[in-house]
Amino acid sequence: MVTGVVTVMAVVAVLSLPWWLPGRVVALRVRVFNRVNGDEGIPVPGDLVGIERFKEVYSHPAAGGRSKGAALSDLFWYWLAPGPEMHQEHLEAGERYDAVARATRGFLSVPRTEAEELTRRCVTRTLREARGLVRLRDLMMPLWAEFSYELVFGRPCPRTARDLIAGNANDVVTSLKCCGLRHMARRDRLTRYLMDRLPLVRQPLPEGLSAREQALYLQGAFFNTAVVQLSEAMAHLLMVLAQHPDVQARASTDGPRYLDQVISETLRLYPLFGIAHRVTTGDITLDERTVIPAGSVLCFNYPEFHRAGFTDPDHFDPSRFDPDRFHPDRFGSARSHIGRSGAIRELNHIPFGVAANRPCPAWRLAPIAMRVAAEEILRLYALDSTASHTRSLPNRGPCLLTPRYARRSAAHRPLLLFVRFRDRWEDVWRSLVQLVLGTYMVWDARRQRLCERHFADDGQPVAH
Repeated sequence: MVTGVVTVMAVVAVLSLPWWLPGRVVALRVRVFNRVNGDEGIPVPGDLVGIERFKEVYSHPAAGGRSKGAALSDLFWYWLAPGPEMHQEHLEAGERYDAVARATRGFLSVPRTEAEELTRRCVTRTLREARGLVRLRDLMMPLWAEFSYELVFGRPCPRTARDLIAGNANDVVTSLKCCGLRHMARRDRLTRYLMDRLPLVRQPLPEGLSAREQALYLQGAFFNTAVVQLSEAMAHLLMVLAQHPDVQARASTDGPRYLDQVISETLRLYPLFGIAHRVTTGDITLDERTVIPAGSVLCFNYPEFHRAGFTDPDHFDPSRFDPDRFHPDRFGSARSHIGRSGAIRELNHIPFGVAANRPCPAWRLAPIAMRVAAEEILRLYALDSTASHTRSLPNRGPCLLTPRYARRSAAHRPLLLFVRFRDRWEDVWRSLVQLVLGTYMVWDARRQRLCERHFADDGQPVAH
C-alpha cells in the first residue's frame, strides 16, 4: 500500500514538473547571476529614479558611457567576442565611434522602395520550402542574413555565406539566452570570410582601422546584431500573429497602417532590450539633495518602462497605437497619446532607444523591412502556435505554418496540442541548461575580464 502511494506521488511529481520547476530554476539562476555580478548598478526605474524621469535621465548628456567602468560590460563583451571593442553599441564616444557610426549610416541609408524590394526578394528566396512545424527565430535567421549581406555588399548572398552568417548569429543569441555555449571557430571563420571580402563593400568603411578591425566592425554591427535583432523581432511579431487569429486576419487584409500598429504593440510588450546599462561620465543632478555621481552604472529596464502607464499592460492590444490617437515621433513609435478625455500624454514606448543617447541606427529601416516581411509571410502562410511566448523567447518561437493554398488537415489540432505539450516539457530541461551554462559563462566572463583588461591596457585589444 505504502509503495503504491509513493509510486503515485512520484508519478504526480514528475508529471507536474513543467508547471513548477522552470520558474524556480529561473529564480535560482537570477540569484546566482546577482551573486556573481554583485550589486553594481542603479535600477531605472527604481527608488532613486522613477518612471516619470526615465527618459530624462536616459537622455542626459552624462548618461553616455558605454563600457568603461562597468563590471557588467565584461559579460556583454564575453558574449560578443571576438571584436567587442569594435562593436558600435559598446564604443565610447570619440573619433573611432564617429567613424563607425558614419559608416553604419551609409550602409543603412537606402531608399524605402529599395529596402522593400530587397526584403521581398529575401523572403522569396529563404522561405520557398517552409511549411509545417518550425521555430520562427530559426526560420528568420537566413532571411536577415541575406538582407544584411546585400546591404553591405550590394549583391545576392551566396548560400555558403548565408549558412555561415546564420550559424554565427544563432551561436550569439543562443549563448545570450544561456541555452548553449559560444562556437569560437565559427566566429573566426566569419571574421576571415569578411576580411577577404572587404574590397567588395558598397560603402566606405570606417577610416583608421586595420582590415581585421573593419571585418570585426561589420561582423558586430551587421552580421551579429542586425541579424539577431531582426530575427528576434520578427519571431515575436509572427508569434503574436499566430496566437491572435483575429489580429492575423485583420493584418492580412487591412494593409500597412494596421500592421504598423501590430509591430509597435509587439515591440512594446516584447522589447528586444531587457536591461541597457550606461556609465555616467559626469554627475547627474536629480534635485537639490540627490546627485548620481560620475562613474555610476545606470541599468535602464525597458520591459518595466514599457508596461508603465498602460491599462492592462500585459494584454496585447494594437489599438494602443492607432494613428488617430497619437502623434508619431521620428522613431515611428507613439510619443504623444490622445486619451479618452482628449488630453495628450507621453507614451512609454522607446523600442529603438532615445534620440539623445545613441538610438538604434536601424530605427528607420527596421520597421519598413519588418512590415514587408510580415506582409509577404501572411500572403504565403497561415500561422498557429500554442507555445509559450516570453520576451526572452528561449524556445525560439515554435509555430505551425500552413500554406495559404493548402487546406488545414485533420492533424492540425493534434499538432498544436503536441506543440503545447512539447514546449512545456522543453521548459524543464531548458531551464536546467540555462542554469548550468549561464552560471558557467557569467563566471568565465568575470574571470577573463575582457572589457576591464581592454581599458586597463589603454584601449589595446586583449587576445582571446
